[in-house]
Amino acid sequence: MARTGRRPGGEDTGGRILAAARAEFGAKGYHQATIRSIAAEAGVDPALVHHYYGSKDDLFAASIDLPLRPTDIADVLLAGGLESVGRNVATLFFSVWENPGTRDPLMAMLRGAFDNEQGAAVMREFFGSGLLGRVAPQIGGPDAELRVSLAVSHLVGVAVLRYVIGFPSLVKVPVEQLIETLSPRIQSYFTD
Repeated sequence: MARTGRRPGGEDTGGRILAAARAEFGAKGYHQATIRSIAAEAGVDPALVHHYYGSKDDLFAASIDLPLRPTDIADVLLAGGLESVGRNVATLFFSVWENPGTRDPLMAMLRGAFDNEQGAAVMREFFGSGLLGRVAPQIGGPDAELRVSLAVSHLVGVAVLRYVIGFPSLVKVPVEQLIETLSPRIQSYFTD
């Protein structure tokens, strides 16, 4: 049983809880992970998890925090102009997925999107306002939101097959080859 009461100062209790949440949500998905199991993984009392993060929903939202702020997405993707956006999107996408530190939160996001409405809402919000709302106005042209949605759909489909299902032909290919192969196709959504 985890020790109760206040932990000594200087220890990164919040960070340990967040790391445990990412591991639990990544391994079990939203519905199967519990505050109690996350607390046990972090070595704290469940009340401390609530103290730091509030509800399970709030903890889930905190656990999928990605290293790129949504406000920076358009600048990163459009660096080098519209003719570079396909490569930038593919490079950013796979750099996040290939990093073990961000892969678990992304797996949690995907599992959450399939498990429950709150998880789906988090994913819609991230891609909706975080990506569509910032990138589509920058690329302009007819059906900009649809074209960005199709690019995201394309990449998420590859991510599901490579990282979740483990589709052999996608798992064995080096990420550089995936970026090279996908970049022109992603670019076509933005410029064709």
